[in-house]
Amino acid sequence: MARSEKKSRRLVVDGAAFLWRVGHRHERDDGPARNCREVLALHPLGGRGRLEIVFREGPGRVVPDGLLHAGGVGTRGAYLNLNEPGTVRALLDEAVAAHGWDSDDPVPVTIDGWTLFDAVSARRPEGGTESEEGAPGPPD
Repeated sequence: MARSEKKSRRLVVDGAAFLWRVGHRHERDDGPARNCREVLALHPLGGRGRLEIVFREGPGRVVPDGLLHAGGVGTRGAYLNLNEPGTVRALLDEAVAAHGWDSDDPVPVTIDGWTLFDAVSARRPEGGTESEEGAPGPPD
């Protein structure tokens, strides 16, 4: 069963609780969808900060397009499943380390997910994948 994009999940990091969800966005005029992107949104439970990590489609970059499952992003060499709490934790850690995101700052922050991708996929098992029964592997 597919997870609802509207329902947030809880992640606890060093005693601090965050709510997070993954969604897919795109633009559509009269033609086919364009500017497809996967968005990981996080905010601290009871806090003021908001972080969006956005993975946009592009050359050599794979986002869900009907062939890849929701939450999957990758390149030819690596793959991340944004539905996995371990991946979300790694992305959150990188956003804080590389971009200085402050979870108490009320100004929403958007980060290009591809700037975090290599560091996070190197930290995740098997180039960013975790084996789950029925979950597709990395893109070819």
